[in-house]
Amino acid sequence: MSERFDGQVVLVTGGGEGIGRAAAVAFARLGALVVVAGRHPETLEGTVKLIRDAGGRADSVTADVSDTTAGAGAAHVVAETVRRHGALNVAFNNTTELGPHQSVADIDETVWAETLTANLTGVWLSMKHEIAHMETAGGGVIVNTASNIGAQGMLPGLGAYAASTAAVSALTRTAAREYVGQSIRINAISPCPLGRGAGVEEIADTVVWLASDAAAYIVGHDLVLDRKTSE
Repeated sequence: MSERFDGQVVLVTGGGEGIGRAAAVAFARLGALVVVAGRHPETLEGTVKLIRDAGGRADSVTADVSDTTAGAGAAHVVAETVRRHGALNVAFNNTTELGPHQSVADIDETVWAETLTANLTGVWLSMKHEIAHMETAGGGVIVNTASNIGAQGMLPGLGAYAASTAAVSALTRTAAREYVGQSIRINAISPCPLGRGAGVEEIADTVVWLASDAAAYIVGHDLVLDRKTSE
């Protein structure tokens, strides 16, 4: 089984920094044409430059994937990726926001709604349009970013974040069962968002492996990345 992505088009949302950037660079190193998407064109172009300077192929699409306006958001990202490059083989949905550190009863309604929109609705909309394309194309692979806070409830004060990322995990497992028969393989990762788990390059390597043929037997799994390091 191969971990190469030669001839494949890989979309990375939240690809301008952190885990998204590391994953984009890793996919490109293994032969993929990588499209990074996000709200900030300057950080996206930074990722594109890193990849191109290393001899890889990359492109960017500026958009907020949680935007529900017709023809915008995730719909625009997927449509532009396919229009420019003719395919979408792998998608890594990596848009997460922690939000403020507040106890559950102190969370403002606006903060709650914004956190769920960023972390859950954005992933759902991305999957919605990615799956629609992959169904017609004969298959594909999707990896979503959840969180081990959502999976384990390990840190008080991030209730909205924990709820939204736990929902991403549940959404991932449901979608995996719904679309595995159409050769669309869907999984999630749950890293620690506060730097106490694996580093971004290690997380990126895990994403690449999950998306590769080497992990073809893994479907509907949320892989918790919780290696402990010293404070």
